[in-house]
Amino acid sequence: MPIRILIADDHAVVRSGLRGILRAEPDFEVVGEAGDGTETLRLVETLHPDIVLLDITMPPEDGIKTAKRLKDKHPDLKVLFLTMHEDEGLLHGALRAGAAGYLIKRAEGSEIIQAIFAASHGDIYVHPAMTRALLHQPVTTEHRRGLPAVVLTRRELDVLRLLAKGNTNRQIAGLLSLSMRTVENHRANLMGKLGLESRVELVNYAEEHNLL
Repeated sequence: MPIRILIADDHAVVRSGLRGILRAEPDFEVVGEAGDGTETLRLVETLHPDIVLLDITMPPEDGIKTAKRLKDKHPDLKVLFLTMHEDEGLLHGALRAGAAGYLIKRAEGSEIIQAIFAASHGDIYVHPAMTRALLHQPVTTEHRRGLPAVVLTRRELDVLRLLAKGNTNRQIAGLLSLSMRTVENHRANLMGKLGLESRVELVNYAEEHNLL
């Protein structure tokens, strides 16, 4: 089944560009477009998308409030923010609202596709330009137990541990019963979220945070 996506942005040219990117991906289906928050709420009720690609500054209220309304009514819905704002406060607000990701509008089409796949697998995708802001999150109980102060999903942690122990992507796919593409997406998410560029850096990170 394709991933059903609703595009919500108040600029028609942005919606058109996103529609072209997403329709080129055979695993995606663009089920509708909304030009404001009110229309977004209405279309989610009628179209039942899996993912909403949501602008963060859109009338009549900001996208974070719209996301909270969506998540209150549809807790399984994935909301991916797409914004021009590279703002730490907005990033944290988006994550607190239950967002599955935070993308900036200068992102490549491939990054948007990657974020959608990540969200569909229950992961959180944050554009690499914003990952350093995650290091300033308030410390939680999990962080005090030694987990990193970056928002990593349980599956990403599994992949990180196995990578750090020397397993290949193919071996990890077999151990976790995942496809190679999913493992590659998880690995890319880890690199982006943690601001790392190599396997050696991943191993060092895992050791520093007692993840082995």
